[in-house]
Amino acid sequence: MSMYETILYEVRDGVALLTLNRPERRNALNAALNSDLLAGLQRAETDPAVRAVLITGSGKGFCAGADLAQFEAPEEVYDGIVNGLGRLTTALAGLPKPVIAAVNGVAAGAGASLALACDLRVMAHDAELLMAFSNIGLVPDAGMSWFLVRQVGYGRAFEFAAEGDRLSAERCLELGLTNRVVPATSLFDIAFAWALRMANRPTLALAATKQALQYGQLHDLEATIEFEARKQQDAVQSADFREGVTAFLEKRVPTFTGR
Repeated sequence: MSMYETILYEVRDGVALLTLNRPERRNALNAALNSDLLAGLQRAETDPAVRAVLITGSGKGFCAGADLAQFEAPEEVYDGIVNGLGRLTTALAGLPKPVIAAVNGVAAGAGASLALACDLRVMAHDAELLMAFSNIGLVPDAGMSWFLVRQVGYGRAFEFAAEGDRLSAERCLELGLTNRVVPATSLFDIAFAWALRMANRPTLALAATKQALQYGQLHDLEATIEFEARKQQDAVQSADFREGVTAFLEKRVPTFTGR
């Protein structure tokens, strides 16, 4: 059951379901939602029963971005981005468990940053990503500049940020901004099934894989190989590794426990 004001939180079969729940504002991110979502992510991270996370939005949209009504002074903008929106996307990128975004409707501005901060994305066929910042004279924030350029390259990242056009789900699939496009009526079921599959994988190994891929974006080949070796040294000591090898030799499906 949820104990938050602006999100719904539920754990089902090893998957933490976090639903942004400000449908009257298209789930726009304000201080309360930022705080609740960050708390939900921290709860999912520390709960051993949670082995994957699924994020979606209630109502007709995933997230309309930052709620501009909350900012009254320039210094509040800076603080809201660094200590609010930025902490959310940093938490998502650093969460040592797979995170899937089920994008319904529009993910705009910081809402698009939120979606791109997840490890995997499933978009409804009528969903859209919108780099809305330049449409109102603003700059990409909440990590958008980091995520977007790494996923589509500088030229396309600048094009999308500068033009502020809507990117359809099919266009996002073509560009690699989403992993799957599915019928809107099947979005949750398909996304949850994928999250459940991730929850049944070797959690520690997936966390290390996430770290290694992020490390490799920022370091040279030799440093990345050394980082991988350290993570592999830890992995071979895990119960999941022993189970994986045993299951392989016994020609059966492994039962991973995340330890």
